[in-house]
Amino acid sequence: MSFYLYLLLGFIGGIPAGMGMGGGTVTIPLLTLVGGVEQKIAQSANLFSFFPMSLFALKTHADNGLLKTQGILWTVLPALLTSAIGALFAASLPSELLRKGFVVFLIGLALVGFYRSRQNENG
Repeated sequence: MSFYLYLLLGFIGGIPAGMGMGGGTVTIPLLTLVGGVEQKIAQSANLFSFFPMSLFALKTHADNGLLKTQGILWTVLPALLTSAIGALFAASLPSELLRKGFVVFLIGLALVGFYRSRQNENG
């Protein structure tokens, strides 16, 4: 039964990932809350799945003329460096602390989204 559950969770998380909307924001909570997966494992699975998903999404966006490459090197290089540092740091933290940090991140995202939507309505 768990195979089908994880397959379904992968499909659900893959949709926003393919749209470039941060599939991990959906996949990690799905794996931890619905799948009962430990936080570190969920984050690792998300990172592992990100590479093939991003290649498909990148090709699709490029084929549709939605890819701008000017200045991308200056975004990619620091992102690679800081992601390596972040991965080493996350590996040293307990799963429970990662889970709480992720919850704070999601709440912050929700608050920013709510604030921006209110600004758009009023302005």
